[in-house]
Amino acid sequence: MADDAKLKEEIKLQGEKVRQLKAEKASKDAITEEVAKLLELKAQLGEDGPKKFTLKTPKGTRDYSPQQMAIREGVFKTIVECFKRHGAETIDTPVFELKETLTGKYGEDSKLIYDLADQGGELLSLRYDLTVPFARYLAMSKISNIKRYHIARVYRRDNPAMTRGRFREFFQCDFDIAGQYDAMIPDSECVKIVVEILQSLNLGDFVIKVNHRKLLDGMFAACGVPDEKFRSICSAVDKLDKTFWEDVKAEMVDEKGLDPEVADRIGHYVKFNGGPELVDQLLKDEFLCKQKSSIEGLEDMKLLLRYCELYGVLDKVSFDLSLARGLDYYTGVIYESVLKSYACTPGASEDGVSVGSVAGGGRYDGLVGMFDPKGKKVPCVGVSIGIERLFSIMEARAQAAHLKTRTTETEVFVVSAHKGLVEERMKLCKDLWDADIKAEQSYKKNPKPLDQFQYCENTGIPLCLVLGQSEIDSGVVKIRNTQTREERLVPRNTLKEELRQELSRIKAGKSEGNVAT
Repeated sequence: MADDAKLKEEIKLQGEKVRQLKAEKASKDAITEEVAKLLELKAQLGEDGPKKFTLKTPKGTRDYSPQQMAIREGVFKTIVECFKRHGAETIDTPVFELKETLTGKYGEDSKLIYDLADQGGELLSLRYDLTVPFARYLAMSKISNIKRYHIARVYRRDNPAMTRGRFREFFQCDFDIAGQYDAMIPDSECVKIVVEILQSLNLGDFVIKVNHRKLLDGMFAACGVPDEKFRSICSAVDKLDKTFWEDVKAEMVDEKGLDPEVADRIGHYVKFNGGPELVDQLLKDEFLCKQKSSIEGLEDMKLLLRYCELYGVLDKVSFDLSLARGLDYYTGVIYESVLKSYACTPGASEDGVSVGSVAGGGRYDGLVGMFDPKGKKVPCVGVSIGIERLFSIMEARAQAAHLKTRTTETEVFVVSAHKGLVEERMKLCKDLWDADIKAEQSYKKNPKPLDQFQYCENTGIPLCLVLGQSEIDSGVVKIRNTQTREERLVPRNTLKEELRQELSRIKAGKSEGNVAT
């Protein structure tokens, strides 16, 4: 240890010598020679020396710049407003759960759960989604009726594809209705909510695929799938939006051990999609209708599509027998929304922005009962908005259009016209903040006026308040419109009201411009 301390001292002295030579602008050869001596001394430290490390975020995660966060906050605001419009309240749950809480709820996706290291206490895992924690919360709190939304991070050991919005750490935005209600009334409202959100975000045409878990089970039974293979075959069918039928069939036959003829029968059905007419067609299918669960599923689908028509969203809905959703806890209606312009094409590369589904969900009537000591069931239905995938699209669009995104909400910048006015600026800022007006000033005592005006233009601050000694002596302030550069004097005692009126006019002008566009 003593030798190490001595060596570190030598390194320190040699480093100072190199810095001194550089400061004195010594010859390049002299500097190079002393630098070589410094590196030789550092090498002698070996494994105990300074370590080099790579500055990066962990795989499947990312940082967000102010510009990106401004876009994200806008999307969150749109989603929350929709949830609240439908009467939802919010909750929060821990970011990690007992491992046993999550075990056995996600089928084949259970391998993607992050388990935390055992530190001699409880065995814990990071939450995989917000649905299972919600069910645990209902059982613990003995709640049988709630309409809630929850926006929070979840974690999956998935293979990330950053440009497609697939991460290992990401936000989910969930809306769920828990309670014993009449068939398809809550389920259809979830579809309506997805339509409202996607239309509000102006992301182009989209489709909401719907199906029913009971219909899938009836279809598998009619095709000859053994009961014990239902869930694994369902997981295989769930991949049809990402790959070709031939690949899915190969998985069923080669990996799951399904009879090829049974797989071909499934292939016949999963090609069907349509609307109410498809329900009527399937209700006449003699093989399907031998299964009680098929009839129950089809009757539910008929009612769901009727309610979607009443809500004015039927044109956005497609009854699609290839939709499976592999999670084990679904028991009824399932849905998934895809943006047509950004849909994944089977066999295509992952370059560019194609994001798969941007919303998904369904009915899970048995999940809460898994946590209740007496097995009491609380019927639930819900939908999750894929915020990261939506954000990937909106970020790509903003970059392509070279859109300038405001990252602050500052309304007024207080400008000093000459030196010696820092205290007057502070007094004016204090008055503005107290009046709930968003304001800023320069942190330099004597900033140049041109630099202050340029800052307002660069950051999109709509108004400047210009202070000079003459304005102070006269009890007035000069209001300057950053965009038009128009200026006018207003009395100090009516300033706040004048500012509010001016800001309202600017906001109204922008709204009219957006409508015209």
